Amino acid sequence: METINDHQKDFLLAERHRMNSPQIKRALISVSNKMGLTDFAKELVAAGVKIFSTGGTKKHLQQNDIPVTDITDYTGFPEMMDGRLKTLHPKVHGGILCRRDNAEDMDIAADHGIEPFDLIVVNLYPFEATVAKEGVTDAEAIENIDIGGPTMVRAAAKNHEFCTIVTNPGQYSIVLEQIKATGRTTLALRRSLMLDAFSHTAAYDTAISQFFAGRNDKETFPGAITAHYTRSTVLRYGENPHQQAALYAETKNQAANIVASRQLNGKELSYNNILDLDAALTFVRSFDQPAVAVLKHNNPCGAAVDSVLSKAVEKAMAGDPLSAFGSILGFNREVDAASAEFLATPGLFVEAIVAPKFSPEALEILTTKPKWKLNVRLLECGSLSTKPSRWITRPITGGALLQEADVAKDPEDQWQVVTEVKPTEEQMNDLRFAWEVVRHVKSNAITICKNGMLLGAGAGQMSRVDSVKIAVEKAGDRIKDAVLASDAFFPFPDGIEAAKDVVAVIQPGGSRNDSIVIETCNKLGIAMVFTGRRHFKH
Repeated sequence: METINDHQKDFLLAERHRMNSPQIKRALISVSNKMGLTDFAKELVAAGVKIFSTGGTKKHLQQNDIPVTDITDYTGFPEMMDGRLKTLHPKVHGGILCRRDNAEDMDIAADHGIEPFDLIVVNLYPFEATVAKEGVTDAEAIENIDIGGPTMVRAAAKNHEFCTIVTNPGQYSIVLEQIKATGRTTLALRRSLMLDAFSHTAAYDTAISQFFAGRNDKETFPGAITAHYTRSTVLRYGENPHQQAALYAETKNQAANIVASRQLNGKELSYNNILDLDAALTFVRSFDQPAVAVLKHNNPCGAAVDSVLSKAVEKAMAGDPLSAFGSILGFNREVDAASAEFLATPGLFVEAIVAPKFSPEALEILTTKPKWKLNVRLLECGSLSTKPSRWITRPITGGALLQEADVAKDPEDQWQVVTEVKPTEEQMNDLRFAWEVVRHVKSNAITICKNGMLLGAGAGQMSRVDSVKIAVEKAGDRIKDAVLASDAFFPFPDGIEAAKDVVAVIQPGGSRNDSIVIETCNKLGIAMVFTGRRHFKH
């Protein structure tokens, strides 16, 4: 018996798929987003495709002199219930779902006057746009839950071996290109469109689920968490070159973020760049004054606030100049020419900068003067006025953790000075700054600050006293008159003793050794404030 080789098998399989690819003769179009629809439909008609449609889409096509058949004329069943019943009919879904290579399917279709649909063009009611409006009611939201649309999309996607499903105007050109060339679409394209279609309906259902979960004020945490992300780009690699990685975007509208930022200059972002840029943006977003953060490995190695942005930049970069080499910078104000001029100083080198905006002068300076001009990534994220989601989700093996983001300002009226020495007003300002900075440092976290500037940070150590020693070493001789913040209580006095040269300390308190720690501060003449609130960041 003669056998066939792999090449012949591939050829025969491709030929079977070609034969099963029906000529595009009948299309059903029902869309909310009508961008590009007129030209697309005209091209379909020119290619000999008969168009069926409903409601507003049918009216739009007729107004543009495009021949269209009302779906009710085909089904013999009128629209009713304010349009809730239009396409939910066996003659529609039988035409979408029938398998062209299944004799029984085709016989049943013929018996019941069902004609196949070869092309389905559907996008769904604008649910997210509706619920984003101020004061939207449940009734308005419910009326914008599409039923017939998702049903057609899912049916066509399921039967993609024979039916082409289009859910996005961006897909019109490739579909037209293939129809014009052969009168058909390829299985490869239909399969790709099928994947997009199921992502489209998944995102739609996720938006509905999230909206109504957010309306349930009886439960803090929903019974289920749903999320939908769309691939934005495939990255060169992950945290390390041997790891593959990609960047995904949330589909819903949200506050300024790295994924949606516009890159103005530089080579593509790496996985680690994105993590640090996100941390930098989160950091500067929490300050009202002009603020600059210098990030390395997801921790601030420099940070500063000042009424003049260029001074804040200079102070932030001076916090830990050694670590700042090759760092990521975050701004909460438009980068101006003076700030850009400082960053163009010979010897300074940064990997990427994110800011709400760059002035034309700053952009010119940063892309022409520094030696690193060709590679520096400049990201414009837009206004920071909109706050991010209150909730953050963290995947773990086998599940996920959901918690409130640690962004709320601490109630200062609950702070207590617990030492004999009281901090001066100037020291209190530095304590406020150090306390805000420390919540952005990985625990165990220590920050030493002065004059609105981070002088040294100890991050991620297994013992608090080691974090103190690192921060003290980073601060060096500048520690005189500086203050210290600790994200959690000191379990022993050794941390205070290691920072004996600071003038004031701010920490949550709550240790059973608080009295010993307070006594140590009193002996050293250090003022100490208890906040009553911890800021671990794991």
